[in-house]
Amino acid sequence: MYSKTTRAITVSVQPVYLDEQSDPARHQFVWAYRVRIVNTGFETVRLLRRHWRITDAYGRRQTVDGEGVVGEQPVLEPGGAFDYTSGTPLPTPSGFMEGHYLMETRGGERFEVEIPAFSLDGPEPPRALN
Repeated sequence: MYSKTTRAITVSVQPVYLDEQSDPARHQFVWAYRVRIVNTGFETVRLLRRHWRITDAYGRRQTVDGEGVVGEQPVLEPGGAFDYTSGTPLPTPSGFMEGHYLMETRGGERFEVEIPAFSLDGPEPPRALN
């Protein structure tokens, strides 16, 4: 589990390699990642946007920007949490992701919350038996 707290908003991520959706012979590797966002502060906030940087094992980077997460712009009251699952494919058996969410308070103040960098690790290659 990877976690990071920015301004009393904790983001935790748990990546999972999806063997059944991956096809290493075709250089297709797929991961799901579960995200939990917890508001440990005293302000109500709304998640407006997401920004991801996804890097494969060769250092090739792609960025993903968009409104909300999984079609929602959740509101987190003090003590509240929001959970979601999403996924990403890569052409390599490993890589990493990182990014940030754009949040807004009820008073209209906007700020970024960091998403911790997390590793995408695929299956280990078969080893020769001695």
